[in-house]
Order: sequence, then structure tokens, then C-alpha cells
Amino acid sequence: MALVNDLGFYHFDQIAAWTPAEVAWVDENLAGFKGRVSRDNWVEQAAIFAKGG
Repeated sequence: MALVNDLGFYHFDQIAAWTPAEVAWVDENLAGFKGRVSRDNWVEQAAIFAKGG
């Protein structure tokens, strides 16, 4: 999570609200994990976590 925090995101509800453009930006800028956001469906997973699941 530290890498995501370094990009300015601290809560699952923030990730759950990412637009396709934001997903693409994070996919490109997450050091050492390029493309991981899309491959692992982070937005969908974050929505579940944000709701307490």
C-alpha cells in the first residue's frame, strides 16, 4: 500500500472511484507494478473493501 500512498491515495473508496484515465495513469506510474491495477481489477476489489466486504 505504501506505493499507492506515495501516489496520493489512502482509502479504498478513492480507488473504487478511479476513472479509466486514472487507472491507466496508475498502471503506468506504479513503480515496479506497471499494469497491475488493470490485471488485478483493483477498482472492483476496492469497491468491495470500501463497503466493508
